[in-house]
Parts: sequence; structure tokens; C-alpha cells
Amino acid sequence: MYQRKLLDSLKQWKNKKHRKPLILRGARQVGKTTLIKMFSKEFDVFIYLNIDTKQDRELFEQVPDAKSFLKLLLFREKKRIGKDQSLLLFIDEIQSSSIAVNMLRYFYEDIPEIHIIAAGSLLETLLHDNLSFPVGRVEYLILRPFSFEENLMAINHTQALSAIDEVPLPKYLHETLLSLFKKYCLIGGMPEIIRNYIETDDIVAVGETFQSLITAYSEDVEKYSKKENEIRIIRHCIDASLRLAGERIKFEGFGGGKYKSKEIGEALRMLEKTMLITLVYPTETTRLPLLENKKKSPRLQLLDTGMLNYFAGVQLQILQNPNIDDVFEGKVAEHIVGQELLTLNPLPLHKNHFWVRQKKQSDAEVDYLIQYKDLLIPVEIKAGKTGKLRSLMEFIDVSPHSYAIRVYSGSLSIDKIKTIKGKEFKLLNLPFYLVCRIDQYIKWLILT
Repeated sequence: MYQRKLLDSLKQWKNKKHRKPLILRGARQVGKTTLIKMFSKEFDVFIYLNIDTKQDRELFEQVPDAKSFLKLLLFREKKRIGKDQSLLLFIDEIQSSSIAVNMLRYFYEDIPEIHIIAAGSLLETLLHDNLSFPVGRVEYLILRPFSFEENLMAINHTQALSAIDEVPLPKYLHETLLSLFKKYCLIGGMPEIIRNYIETDDIVAVGETFQSLITAYSEDVEKYSKKENEIRIIRHCIDASLRLAGERIKFEGFGGGKYKSKEIGEALRMLEKTMLITLVYPTETTRLPLLENKKKSPRLQLLDTGMLNYFAGVQLQILQNPNIDDVFEGKVAEHIVGQELLTLNPLPLHKNHFWVRQKKQSDAEVDYLIQYKDLLIPVEIKAGKTGKLRSLMEFIDVSPHSYAIRVYSGSLSIDKIKTIKGKEFKLLNLPFYLVCRIDQYIKWLILT
């Protein structure tokens, strides 16, 4: 069991005065059940229910209210709760019982002293008119694949963990940390992949695990839909997504298929609910509020960069190339930064965005935008000289501030430069391995 940063958020939830039942969201195999079992050590009593099993599902059908359910549950489990003891009830695969979902409301209203967490690998895809979470009676957190920081925890590299907390990072640590990040970028953040790689130190050996992960997602298709044509479209979208991750896509003709735009859109949104993919939409603003433009083509983000590397066949390129920026036309670098940015906030509304500006003369596109207080900071993933950052400079020219970030394989530094139109701005050159501390470095950039 490897440590996860979300444990801190769970502990905060545990100690909240007005705590609600928690829905833990996340894709298959990101470690939701393992995380909750680790968290259970914070409690005097822990009960685990899997609603996919008949005996656990029938528990909810035998009683009419939350208090009666708790009495029946404790009786069956042969457990007692003392006056000052804490109980964590974890309801796994809760989507398999509409009664269990509906009872969350009454857990909150009738027995708020009990800590309730629910999860389900197909949660969002199976919600329908008779299965919806009680609005205002539950709260949410998202568990994603391992971040770089969590990867360092898994390999027990305490020196590297201490180093990334030091702002600014000493330059003599650059090569060591870049090497560690490159290995993380290679294998990605899926728990089983990390465990296998730690045990074998063999990138070829984890190929079977990648295959089994995708096979599991494909086999779930029939649970997403019972209609044969919809199943074919979803399977097509899974296969195409593995090849097109990191690219801006169009629904019409997606992946070389002959399906209609509406059919592809529905299938991709279904896969987005399972969190296998994310559709990252652009914005055209340089100020808050940040509004998505869903009329423009989104960028396709896969659940995990390790999957992208394996199915695109670029693992050898990563091993042989000293710069992540240069692999697979820069798609791997852009993808892993997006993955890292998503892990910075476990709340469901947290999304990635990128910026576009279309003019007759030329188009501009900045890889990501970071909200820092009331500022939107542009982030470009690019190697080479600062003079090549044309799109980033176009953003700065119309921005109310003068701060920008370039993420790359080079060492940490700050440049004071001018746009082509002559506006002065400060450019933070941030190594890949420090994206996990990007907020701290934006503060450093502004104050320096």
C-alpha cells in the first residue's frame, strides 16, 4: 500500500463539523478501495460493503431507514460502537443499488455521526432517473493516477521529496530529479504498473499489465450500454483514443471511423464519465472568469501518460532521448504536464484549459492556463530558445499581467524578456519535476 496525497483531504473531511457522506470518484484501477482501507486505520471500527455481492446488496433492501440499517449492519458484522468510538462505513460499487444511493440522504440526516464513503468504478455512467445522488446531501473527491510526488513516495525517495519542497530548488539537484521524472513519465501513474515496475525494474514486463487494463475497460463497454451499435462506437472510441491522445480532435470522422459527430460525441462523453479520457476545451479569454468554448475542437487527454507511451509505441524514444520535450512531437511532454496539473486539486470541478486566438493572419495556442488568485497564467511546454514562444507572447500582449511559464527539461530560472510587440514580462523556466509545486513557483516568480 503506497501513500497517497488524497489521504490528507480525507482526514480533513473526517474532522469537518458539518460532514456529509463522501462520494469518491475515479477511474478503474486507480486505487480507490486500497486508499479507503488505508484511511480506515484512522477509525475505531471499519466496515466494508461491496454492493456487487448479493448479501451486501440485500442488506439495504431489508430495512426502511438509516438507523435500522445501521443496527442490522452492526448485528451482522458482530460489532459494537462505544460512545466515543468512530465508525467508517465504505460502500463500494454503490451504483449497483439505487436503494443504497437513495439512503445516503438519510445517513446524512439521521446518523451524521457515522462516516460514510461510497465509490464505484462505473458510477457516473450508470446514473439514470431512478439512480441519482441526493443533491446537497453528499460531497465529492476525485482520486487520479499517481502524481510524480506520489511516485517518489512509492519508491521511498525521501531526499527527492525534501528537495522539491525547497523554493527555489538548488541547481545541483537538477539532473537527478529530471532522471526520476523521466522514469515516472515513462511508466505513468497507474498503481499496478508502478508496483510491477518497482518489483521488476523492467519496462517490457509491464506491457501485459497495460494490456490487461485496457482489456478491462473494453469489457466494461456492455455495462455502459446494452445497444449493439453504441457498444461498437464506444469500443471504436477507446481504440482511437489510445492513438490520438494529446491531439486536438474532431468528432466527425474520429479515429478514421464512419460514425456521425453526434454518435462520437455521446460515446466520448460516456468515456469521460468513466475518467478513461478527458476532453480539454479551449478558452479565448485572458481574464477571469475562465469560460470554455465547446464549439471549438477539444484536446484529448488519456487517463494516464504511461498508457499513451505504451500504445503509441514511444517507450524506447523516451529511454533514448535526453529531453522529454522532443518525444512524439512533444505530445508526451504536454500530456504528462496536463496529468500533473489535474492532480493538484481533488475536487470534481477542477479542469485543465488551454488558450487559443484565431486571426486571419495567424493562429496562436498556449498549452495550459493556470489560475493563481485572480490571474490566469499561461503555461507553454517547449524546449529551445525563449524567442520561439510566439503564442505565449501573444497571450501576454493582451493579458492584464506580465507573468508566464515555460515547462521544459532545462534547469530552473527566471528570464526578463519582451514580446514581439515590446511588452516586458517575466518568464519562469520551470523543469518538469517542479510542476507539482507550480503554485509556489508562481508566487516566487511574482515576488522575485
